[in-house]
Amino acid sequence: MDDALLRALTPTVIGVLCRRGADFATAEDAVQEALVEAVRRWPDDPPEDPRGWLVTVAWRKFLDVARADAARRQREARVEAEPSPEPAASVDDTLRLYFLCAHPSLTPSSAVALTLRAVGGLTTRQIAEAYLVPEATMAQRISRAKRTVAGVRLDRSGDVATVLKVLYLVFNEGYTGDVDLAAEAIRLTRELRDMSPHPEVAGLLALMLLHHARRPARTRADGGLVPLAEQDRGRWDTDLIAEGVEILQAALARDRLGEFQAQAAVAALHADARTVGETDWVQIVEWYDELLRLTDNPVARLNRAVAVGEADGPRAGLAALAQLDPGLPRHAAAAAYLHERDGDLVTAARLYTEAAREATNQPERDHLVRQAARLNSGRRQERWPG
Repeated sequence: MDDALLRALTPTVIGVLCRRGADFATAEDAVQEALVEAVRRWPDDPPEDPRGWLVTVAWRKFLDVARADAARRQREARVEAEPSPEPAASVDDTLRLYFLCAHPSLTPSSAVALTLRAVGGLTTRQIAEAYLVPEATMAQRISRAKRTVAGVRLDRSGDVATVLKVLYLVFNEGYTGDVDLAAEAIRLTRELRDMSPHPEVAGLLALMLLHHARRPARTRADGGLVPLAEQDRGRWDTDLIAEGVEILQAALARDRLGEFQAQAAVAALHADARTVGETDWVQIVEWYDELLRLTDNPVARLNRAVAVGEADGPRAGLAALAQLDPGLPRHAAAAAYLHERDGDLVTAARLYTEAAREATNQPERDHLVRQAARLNSGRRQERWPG
């Protein structure tokens, strides 16, 4: 059983059902039932046309639901004859489905959560961590979004800004999380750039490319995290960096600054430094100031505090950090790093241990445990997980 094939076909099959008249929530349920059937039957009897098989089975299951629901009898009359499987489409339906999930009847945050769950393949836990809310809260949000679009024909697409937020979160989960979705997010953003002149599309693509260029150097062979300061910059993908910088410069020249362009500018400054000591932290702080004028993002404020600590000294960074909610993810890790740079190794070791307990992925947890152990054993190195 090819799980990757099933994951790749899911958005397309949902899109087919929606085009035939299914509302999104029922289409998603029907496709999930078809996938269960595929897992059961395909190992012994693989179909010649997997996509056609899934469309047929999912459509049958949708019709079963439609026939059982008196409110949908009128729709049943229009679609009583079961359609035959359609030939394989040459156009990828995934990006179109992203727009359909960003429906005007949903708030942007609900649209993003629904798309990440239904199309992006993320778990409720992963989405909750991205939004900095409890998993139960996110589960309720997704359920409300499904109820809102239940029975609604998804023939009105959402806006580009909402789709960009979804793509950004999918990329972040692929870049740092349990599921590798980064390359898919980049592919879809490239497609969107071909469709839309929106400067933030270019800004997001540049940001993704600049971050993705560093990916080969971010982990050790054993999966351990390599902080930005320790990365072998010779392993960074210079072609991706050059492409990202070129796209960013073209977007900035349009003088329509957005949050993704500002974040990309920070990433470009990191990429431009041949060594960590050559990093232009003053400019990075200035770009974080621009970013915070556009969006009051708590994570951006935390990253700015660390940048201030690099540009103006650790005590200035700690002063900036003191203005933020200590409950922010990675707050303890940032405080530990700045305290270590200020020479307070006891406090730094305690905070690294605290940060390790709060880390949401194993590589970062292991890195923070090693940092605490290093300080507790009396060996000091100045490293920020970055």
